[in-house]
Amino acid sequence: MVALAVAMGLGRFAFTPMLPVMLGEGQIDLQAGGVLASLNYLGYFLGALSSAWLRAPARTLVRAGLVATAALLVGMGLLNGFAAWATLRTAAGLASAWVFVFASGWGARRLAEAHAPGLGGVIYAGPGLGIAVTGFLGGPAGRWGASVAWCVYGVLALALIALVWRVFDDGREAAPAAAAASTRPAPAAEGGGAEAAWLVGLYGVAGFGYIITATFLPVIARQALPGSTWPDLFWPLFGLAVVPGVLIGGRAPQHWDNRLLLAGGYVMQALGVLLSVAWPTITGFAIGSVLLGLPFTAVTLFAVREARRLRGNAAAGLIGYATASYGLGQIVGPLFAAPVAHRWGSFAPALWVAAAALLVGAVLFVVVWRRSASNRRGR
Repeated sequence: MVALAVAMGLGRFAFTPMLPVMLGEGQIDLQAGGVLASLNYLGYFLGALSSAWLRAPARTLVRAGLVATAALLVGMGLLNGFAAWATLRTAAGLASAWVFVFASGWGARRLAEAHAPGLGGVIYAGPGLGIAVTGFLGGPAGRWGASVAWCVYGVLALALIALVWRVFDDGREAAPAAAAASTRPAPAAEGGGAEAAWLVGLYGVAGFGYIITATFLPVIARQALPGSTWPDLFWPLFGLAVVPGVLIGGRAPQHWDNRLLLAGGYVMQALGVLLSVAWPTITGFAIGSVLLGLPFTAVTLFAVREARRLRGNAAAGLIGYATASYGLGQIVGPLFAAPVAHRWGSFAPALWVAAAALLVGAVLFVVVWRRSASNRRGR
């Protein structure tokens, strides 16, 4: 949990509360901020793909990714210029992907050994807690200045890394046979080629749908509520909402259909995005942040569970394709939203598109589910 809080909450999403600070100091403009965000997501995309062929021990890759994350955060404060920041943010995405993939697998193995796989949701609460920490520091960051704030994030990351450094030094990489048996997935479903393609495509919609708000939320809120102190609190509220969302999602019964669960998560996030446009008040932003955060990591759990239903023991490839699709959606989001906001003077058009994409994705998941149910009845 702590490792994911550092890699995801600090390494990836510290940029969200830092963006308005950097904009206010004139270090970058909005379009440059969108490019920096997308480069970080590009790094994450490349890191997720490279995880498939990396053969180093998990503990080595997790530790390397964590140290790199802290160093890259400090680098954002010590170095100046768009080219340097672009390189650092891309590398930070790469490091965070390695930590996410290998720390998640390491944690799942250890929980299986402890016969407590149901606690997996605790691991995925880490990103939400990390996001909350970055958000609560966002307000003081405006007074410290961007350079100091980035260094503070880096020092905080180092302190958290020190807490868990020795935990990963367990000297084991493979789960015992008994533990592996306890987590063996169900046999693959018959057929499912078309359903797998739908999963990959529609999971990318989630990446696009949430990322515009997740990247620009403080900026959007400050535009709607000038002079208010509340905009600095909506981002940590989003992070805190992730925690109960993933803990509840992790307890969803196995017989519940994953596609319907994904559809419900998409609808919830679409409503969260729409509230920032239709009800741009303190209450609207607060409720919208909660609705966006609750299913943020839960949809990942449901997508992985669906891939395992379709492919059984051979689900790794499908999970990789789905993750890549999600990553592409995240890359496209800021590149689309920043120019739109610059042209129209508002993020509203981009947010309408994001919400519409999520709603269409939800409808299509229901359609795929109904078609699959009809085919089963026909046989």
